[in-house]
Amino acid sequence: MTGTSPLDPFGARLRRAMDDRGPLCVGIDPHASLLAEWGLNDDVAGLERFSRTVVEAVADRVAVLKPQSAFFERFGSRGVAVLEKSVEEARAAGALVVMDAKRGDIGSTMAAYAESFLRRGAPLFSDALTVSPYLGYGSLKPAVELARENGAGLFVLALTSNPEGGEVQHAVRADGRTVGATMLAHLAAENAGEEPLGSFGAVVGATLGDLSSYDLAINGPLLAPGIGAQGATPADLPRVFKAAVRNVVPNVSRGVLRHGPDVGALRTAADRFAEEIRAAVAPV
Repeated sequence: MTGTSPLDPFGARLRRAMDDRGPLCVGIDPHASLLAEWGLNDDVAGLERFSRTVVEAVADRVAVLKPQSAFFERFGSRGVAVLEKSVEEARAAGALVVMDAKRGDIGSTMAAYAESFLRRGAPLFSDALTVSPYLGYGSLKPAVELARENGAGLFVLALTSNPEGGEVQHAVRADGRTVGATMLAHLAAENAGEEPLGSFGAVVGATLGDLSSYDLAINGPLLAPGIGAQGATPADLPRVFKAAVRNVVPNVSRGVLRHGPDVGALRTAADRFAEEIRAAVAPV
């Protein structure tokens, strides 16, 4: 266990976990091709074996685990039951859980999504949730409020690693600011005055190269997909994130998961990435 109080805000718990275990986030992405690589059937039994093995291997040593809910939801209620158990076991082992569900809606629907993942005691309660702000940042208000009440956090899609994201995120508003920059500014406002780290983070791809035109100093965490299979390396992090690199949570999925189903091999891969990230970030 990380020794952090469950009542502390997510940002404070994340800061301690990153300082204690390193900032690595390992994805739990049980898509069909990866199940096959592990010699597992593409069914609920394979899903359960995969998820339990990942949790057993790394939940006691990494700061964050990030299950992708879609790969569980595709199996219906039995898949969601596996997800609930995975979240419970990961958090019991001391990892913080970021639910990668990318929810986004308005009003009571957004509130219901928030209740599903951010209300303490809910079967799928997670330490943080990924959300989409592209119905307007204000549409996230129910999730922001519930996260604050329950010591949870959000990761808002801001500058994503997929090539298609640019047509929205780099679009320039009437005030001359890009949409992505606008989302970062909203998050900086949410985190103002929070110590040691705010609870409202941004998703910013590690593959994006020069981001010097964006202010990443949001006093919150930056979830950075793209390390490993998508081409970015730990050594790229200081160049991409510059002064904000200490608050980066680099996500690695296939780079670790392809070493399964051997628990020892998964642990070795996670430890290697964690050390490479520590070495890359430490001098900054």
